[in-house]
Amino acid sequence: MKKFITTIKNIFSIEELRNRILATLGFLVIFRLGSFVVLPGVDPSLLTDTDGGVLGILNTLLGGSFSRASIFGLGIMPYISASIVIQLMTVAVPSFQKMQKEGESGRKKITQITRVLTILVTLAQSIGYLKVAIPPEAISQTIDPTFFTISSMILLTSGTMFCMWLGEKITDKGIGNGISMLIMIGIISALPTAAYIEIVQQNGISRALFTVVELVVLFFIVVVTVALVQATRRIPVQYAKQVVGGKIYGGQRQFIPLKVNASGVMPIIFAQALMILPTLLAGIWINTSDLANSINTAFSNPTSWQYNTLFAVLIILFTFFYTAITVNPSNISDDLKRSGGFIPGIKPGAPTKEFIGNVLDKITLPGSIFLAIIAIIPAFAQIAGVSAQFSQFFGGTSLLIMVGVILDTLQQIESYLLMRHYEGMMKSGKMRGRSQNVAVA
Repeated sequence: MKKFITTIKNIFSIEELRNRILATLGFLVIFRLGSFVVLPGVDPSLLTDTDGGVLGILNTLLGGSFSRASIFGLGIMPYISASIVIQLMTVAVPSFQKMQKEGESGRKKITQITRVLTILVTLAQSIGYLKVAIPPEAISQTIDPTFFTISSMILLTSGTMFCMWLGEKITDKGIGNGISMLIMIGIISALPTAAYIEIVQQNGISRALFTVVELVVLFFIVVVTVALVQATRRIPVQYAKQVVGGKIYGGQRQFIPLKVNASGVMPIIFAQALMILPTLLAGIWINTSDLANSINTAFSNPTSWQYNTLFAVLIILFTFFYTAITVNPSNISDDLKRSGGFIPGIKPGAPTKEFIGNVLDKITLPGSIFLAIIAIIPAFAQIAGVSAQFSQFFGGTSLLIMVGVILDTLQQIESYLLMRHYEGMMKSGKMRGRSQNVAVA
C-alpha cells in the first residue's frame, strides 16, 4: 500500500503527466454528460431498453446512449466502421496502398478520407437508428415527421463528429488512445449498476457464497484475458555490421514481437454482427414454419449451444482473416531485407516470408481458440445463474476492450515515470511485453 501511495504521488508530481490525466478526465466527463442529452422532440420515458443481440452490444459499448436516444446515440461507432473500411481498402486498393507508403502526408490524406466517410456512414446509420431505436409513440406529435428526421440526422452526425473530436483531443492532450478510451468509459459506466443488481439479488448464505465464487471466477478470467492480450512470440533478428565513417554500426540482436491475438476484439465484433443472419435467412428461404421457428428460437437465444457453436466458429475464422490483413509477412520480410536484418538460420526474401507466415499461423490458431472461449464465457455465466447485466463482464467484447485499454493506459503512465527516473508501476521497472530491443518491421 505504501508503494502504491508513493507511485500516485510520483504520477501527480510530474506536471505534464498530471495535466494529461486531468485533461483526459475532463474530456471523459464531457462525453458522459453528452450521452444524457436526448434528441429534441423525443420523450425519454417512452423509450424501451435494448437488450441482447447486436443492438444490445452497441448500447453497452456506447454507455447506454443508444437506448436513451441521445445526441451521442451512434457515438464513435460510425468512425470505427469507416476506419475498418479504409483499413480493408489499404490492403485491396493500390491507390490506398500508395498513400499508406507516402509517410506523414499519406496518413493525413487517409485520415481526411476517413473523416468524410464517417459523415456518410453516420448519415446512413442515423436513418436506421431513428426507425429502430425510437418508437413512434415516443416522438412528439407536434413536430413535423420530416423536420424531426432531418434535424435528428444532423444532430446524430454532429454528435458522432464531436465524439471523434473528443477522441482525438484525448490522444493529443490526454493519455492513451482516445477512441478506445471513449468506448471503455461507456462499458465501465454500466458496471456499477450491473454489480448492484447482482448483489441485491443475493438472498441467503448460499447466494452470498455464490457471489464470492463469481468474483473469484471473474478474477481468473481477467488474468487469462490479460495473458492473451499481452502474449507475444518473439522472432530473433540479427543485423549485419556496417562500417560508416570509421565506426561500426549494427551487429546487435533484436526481435520481432508477433502478438498471439493480433486482431484484438475485431473478430468478436464481426462475428456478432453476422449472428443475425441465421434467423433472417430462415425467415426468407425456409417455407416450413416449424423449422423456421426452431432456427429462430435457437439462434435468438445467446445461451443455446447452436448459437455459441456458430459464434465460436465465426470468431476463429475472422481471427485468421483479420490477422492476415493486418500483419503482412511479405512487408516484414522486405523491411528486414532493406535494413540489413535477417532471422538466424533463415535466408532473406521468400524463405523469411514463409517462415514468418508459418509462425503466425501456429500462434494464431491457439489465440483464436482462446478468444472464442472468452467470447462465449458470458453465456455459460448466465446459465450458471449470473444476471444478464453482470455476465457481460465475464468475457466478450466488454472485457477485452477494458483490459486492452487499461493496459495501454498503464504503459503510457509508466513511460512517463521511467523518463523522470521514478520507479515504474511494476517491480521490474517495465510492463510485461515491453522492451527497448524491438525490431521495427
